[in-house]
Amino acid sequence: MTLTRRGLVAGGLTLAAGTQLLGTRAARAEAGAVTIAFNVALPSWDPTVGASAVNPTIQAIYQSVFDQFIGQNPDLSFTPGIVEKWGWNDAGNGIWMDVRKDVMWHDGSPLTPDDIVWSLTRAGDPKSGNPIQFVWGNLSNFKVDGQRVTADAKQFDPALFKWMAFLTGYVLPRAYYEKVGAEGFEKKPVGSGPYMVDAFERNAFVRLKANPHYWGGRPAFETVVFKFVTDGSARVAEIESGRSDVTLEIPYEEYDRLRKKNGLVGVTTPTSNIGMIFITNVPPMLDPNVRHAMVMSVDKKLLVQKLLRGYGVPIDTLEAPQYEAFDPSITTPYDPKKAAQLLAKSGYSTSKPVKFRIQTTRGYMPKDYEMIEAIVGMWRRVGIHADIEVYEIAKHFELRAAHKLAPAAFYNWGNAIGDPTTSVGFAMFGPSPHSAWKTKDVDDMIGPLWGERDEAKRIAGWKAVDRYVAENALVLPLLQYVQPIVHKSSVKVVPSISGSLQPARFSPA
Repeated sequence: MTLTRRGLVAGGLTLAAGTQLLGTRAARAEAGAVTIAFNVALPSWDPTVGASAVNPTIQAIYQSVFDQFIGQNPDLSFTPGIVEKWGWNDAGNGIWMDVRKDVMWHDGSPLTPDDIVWSLTRAGDPKSGNPIQFVWGNLSNFKVDGQRVTADAKQFDPALFKWMAFLTGYVLPRAYYEKVGAEGFEKKPVGSGPYMVDAFERNAFVRLKANPHYWGGRPAFETVVFKFVTDGSARVAEIESGRSDVTLEIPYEEYDRLRKKNGLVGVTTPTSNIGMIFITNVPPMLDPNVRHAMVMSVDKKLLVQKLLRGYGVPIDTLEAPQYEAFDPSITTPYDPKKAAQLLAKSGYSTSKPVKFRIQTTRGYMPKDYEMIEAIVGMWRRVGIHADIEVYEIAKHFELRAAHKLAPAAFYNWGNAIGDPTTSVGFAMFGPSPHSAWKTKDVDDMIGPLWGERDEAKRIAGWKAVDRYVAENALVLPLLQYVQPIVHKSSVKVVPSISGSLQPARFSPA
């Protein structure tokens, strides 16, 4: 693998329009190759550590190189992965997993149950840097008997095996990692997935080669190039010029235009991703009148219709319709007149507005910046003045983990497993590094639900949390995203509700 240090920036900033860096050696069209103009750069090769590990979009690259413990189909259903069978013991205080035989790492060595134990033990180590260490730290006292791995659990976790198909749920090679260390792994990552890393230029591209020994079958395309193009207009230029074969997350007006062109195909699918605005429990957000006014003055239907050309589903909780705890009876009506009245009670008006800062990405998701601009305009009409700060998505992760987000911050929340713990749970639970609102009342409601074994009671409890959060305006949900993908007609692409665009599922048309 070839690796250069050019443009090394924490968070993986990319030279958006400057894909010339890629050069003909990675971009040229060739038989059996496919190039993807991708919307985010890869900052790290360890899929279990740091902010990138919980970036939903970047999982497409990780899933191409590494295997997860448990697999997931495009419809979000689960399927055997490296772990073929799994379950809880009758007492609910331990788990068992049967590990697939005859799996090889990219370096030719065998994947063993010991790799499973090491990966889970490392993920659960508080010193590992795993952003959801508290999930994996539930397991201990691992034992191996043939291909079966068992472990004790501190408490029953109904979403544990779902996490094994989700963020940071990857199997890494113990012997190789311990031999080369973290720095060596960054220089030459080794996984067991459908593709092997062939070349990587930070902030520019990664080129992958098909794994000839992949247990799931050799992928259809021999070569895959992820070209890091964070600017939406630049991704449009990539696909229209033919320099790339596939792209995603482009402006919807461009999607509608491009899909009508000869040689190009467009596909949209509702995803498990939702657009939302975090509210941080700092002034002026401690004033409930301000929070309710923020929510009531945003016309979500108008945003979807005008900015997203109808490609989106307005939502009022952090549960999309495909999530297990979705409750359509929980609504937050659009009422700007009432919003102005609430602000007046706190001494604010259009002539004396409440002021705060809102942070957002620009080009990471379709119309993200434009959406925030429109929302700021809606707020201004009722007596809210918000200054916009633009940052890269990696900066958002850094600030959120340190509980230093602005009073309001736009984010694209991905919940590929559809469980309420991974939507409202981690977004609103104070001890979670992924929350912005951290208060005891919410924590007291959420805390008992983590280990609830009665599924009906568990889901009802999460719906109650959703209602409480909505009734107290502790977050501003906006919409469920519809992912736009444009590709050459010579390539068959299989979209996924998770939003993860996986080239191993591509094939020649």
